[in-house]
Parts: sequence; C-alpha cells; structure tokens
Amino acid sequence: MSGEDDSGRNTESRPTALTVAGSDSGGGAGIQADLKTFSAMGVYGMSVITAITAQNTREVKAVHALPPDLVAAQLDAVLEDIGADAVKTGMLMTAEIVDTVSSRLAAHGVTRLVVDPVMIAKSGDRLLEDEAIGPLKKLLLPMALVVTPNVPEAEVLSGLKIRSREDMALSARTIQELGARNVVIKGGHLSEGEESCDLLLTEDGTDVLLCSERVETSAGHGTGCTFAAAIAAGMASGMGVTEAIERAKNFVTEALKNATPLGKGHGPVDHLWRLGRRRE
Repeated sequence: MSGEDDSGRNTESRPTALTVAGSDSGGGAGIQADLKTFSAMGVYGMSVITAITAQNTREVKAVHALPPDLVAAQLDAVLEDIGADAVKTGMLMTAEIVDTVSSRLAAHGVTRLVVDPVMIAKSGDRLLEDEAIGPLKKLLLPMALVVTPNVPEAEVLSGLKIRSREDMALSARTIQELGARNVVIKGGHLSEGEESCDLLLTEDGTDVLLCSERVETSAGHGTGCTFAAAIAAGMASGMGVTEAIERAKNFVTEALKNATPLGKGHGPVDHLWRLGRRRE
C-alpha cells in the first residue's frame, strides 16, 4: 500500500490526541505542555482551551475561564471533523465547564479519556473552584479510562488522608468506586530516597507499583500535565493502559533529567528532550 491516493495526498492514518485544558503563558504546563508532549511522542495534537492564565515560573498572576459555550464549540469543531484517538483533560476550573466538557465528550462517544484532575498549580494557586469538585467526581470520573491525581488531589477526591503506600492503595480504590476504570496516584509528594513511586490500580483490581529514578531539580513545572498527556499519546498510538502509563513515566523522568533552568521559580521540564539527543 503506497499510502497515497490519486492526488498524491498521504492517506495513512496518523494517531490523534486532544487536550482540553488551560493555557499556560509560561509554556511549561497546560495546553502548551500537552501539545509539545503529543508532538514529541509522534501524535498529532489538537487543543480545546478552557481558561487563559497569566503565569510564569513563580506565580499565577491572573486566570480567566472561557464561556462554556465557547468550550463546547471548540470540542464540537474538533471532534466532528478530525476526531481524536484519545482525549486528555486538565484544568477545567468551573462547574459549568466540567459539565460542558463531560456532556460533549459523551455526545461524541469518547472512550479513551485521561483525566488529570488539576486543582492547584505548582506555585500553590487554585486552578479548580470548590464548586467544581462535585461535578468532576460525579460527571467526569465515571467517563475516565485513566485518572491521574497527585497525592493532594487524591485526598480531595477520596476524602482520605494519604501518608503511606497503603493509604495510596485505599485512596485509589475509593476513587475507582467513583467510576474511573484505572487510577494512577502520583507519589512524588511521598517519595524519599533514590526512587519516585506511583501506584496504579488497574481495571481488574490489581495494584502495580511504578518506580523510577528520583530526580532532584527545581525544574518540575508541568510534570502532571506532561504525564497525563503522554499516557493519552500512548493510548492514541494503540498501546494498552499499563504500557502507556509505564512509557509516560519514563518520558517524564527523562524530561526532568534533561530540564535546564528557566525563570526564577519552578522551571519547566524539557518536553522535547529527544530532540536534544538527536542533535547529539
């Protein structure tokens, strides 16, 4: 098969992934991080912007949530034309946006959905209103093939305090009961020593501990967004859930190891670290 039609156009399918998230003017997280990650992993990336933030490596200076009808219009425009092999959600901010995103994804029959329940920025600024937590749990989590909370987010979603890996496992099971099929609790907040370990609770109820080298760096802005986007990219490319998560963790570890200092606060990871290796 040549991969071309009579007009010479490439007809071979290319994996596609859609991110539904906020814009980070500093380029380290949000939409910008997701699109860089999609490209680095060989997937065609598309975006639906839910909010605009004015932020840098030190703080979020301002946030403006977009009107829900504009969010819906973006989703419909992409999904009714190009479609998406996988979708990742990030910063949704308001209850109205959570409701809109959930209803439009359901209307378009999205099944490969990665939910990153973004609540607080690396700087400590709130990115999800309290009123949106209930709709997130009730409407979006039951649609998620994978949900990727960090420890503080998992505590909010499960209502449980997490101080150990046993607590992570219990919290993951509580979150899975809300409807998410696979739960990954990122354990960076608990990790000590030379390893950073996440806990994956698979759809069949199996606990899998995923450990990697712990990278000491101030350039960790965007790790959560990048991890979830990398999972979506893997699934868009046809990988199973566990394989996609394992590859995503390796991708983030390398992005941390190759990050160079930018700004005066929490600098971004290097989403395009593979390009640097190719130049070498």
